[in-house]
Amino acid sequence: MKQILVISGKGGTGKTVVAACLAVLANKSVIADCDVDAADLHLLLHPEIKQTRIFTGLPKAVIDQEKCTSCGECVEVCKYNAILKNDELQFRIDTISCEGCAVCTHICPVSAIFMTKHEAGQWFISETQFGTMVHAKLGIAEENSGMLVTTVRKEAQAIAQKNNLEYVIIDGPPGIGCPVIASLTGVDIALIVTEPTLSGIHDMTRVLKLANSLGIKAACVINKYDININNTEKISDLCHNTETPILGQIPYDESVIESIVAGVPLTMHVDNNTTAVLKQIWQQLKEY
Repeated sequence: MKQILVISGKGGTGKTVVAACLAVLANKSVIADCDVDAADLHLLLHPEIKQTRIFTGLPKAVIDQEKCTSCGECVEVCKYNAILKNDELQFRIDTISCEGCAVCTHICPVSAIFMTKHEAGQWFISETQFGTMVHAKLGIAEENSGMLVTTVRKEAQAIAQKNNLEYVIIDGPPGIGCPVIASLTGVDIALIVTEPTLSGIHDMTRVLKLANSLGIKAACVINKYDININNTEKISDLCHNTETPILGQIPYDESVIESIVAGVPLTMHVDNNTTAVLKQIWQQLKEY
């Protein structure tokens, strides 16, 4: 089983478009959308949800109203202003603001506050015409996205092993934070999709350093390479200096926009020079 992660140092580089095309070209792989904060791979692959699971993050505080005497001691120690008073002058926990530190449970003189599991999101096992897809949705203002990414990846790997499938295609989150680290750890190759802009070069440099620090092999794809040839050359120099292979340069192509509007992966929407480049990228990934 080979795990191929598609990442980018920033959002908007075309990462998900490339990941969707790889899922089509892989033909019956397991697909994992690890961009749990803003998942959008489903817009192109149209998964049919078969199973829904609850994701519980860190425990949150809850006040037992029958025990609470409204003394207010918990309010004084809460550093996150997560304890509020309602119209009936009863205290309650604002679960969005609560960080789960549990200080209030220790300070309450009548033991009216306790910690409980908190539903922070959901994750799904779905079917697409290209294979099983594992994806998730983190709740609004929820944390622990790294933990949810790990859950999605473990399930995707288990499905691939159970069905003896050769590839797991992972659409990773942007940036270099905790969810990216959780996506990178243990993959066989990280395909960095960048664009020839100053921010694209800067953020590609950061995510490349992160991959190298974790001992993960990395390769690069330059999307819309022809919008700024000078910056494309800078990316080429960066890749040469870091011994990072460039697997392909994708031209600017309005058919990409058309395929997104149609909700179809580009490699199913048209057969042109751009899709030929994507097919070459896939062939190189299989051999990398």
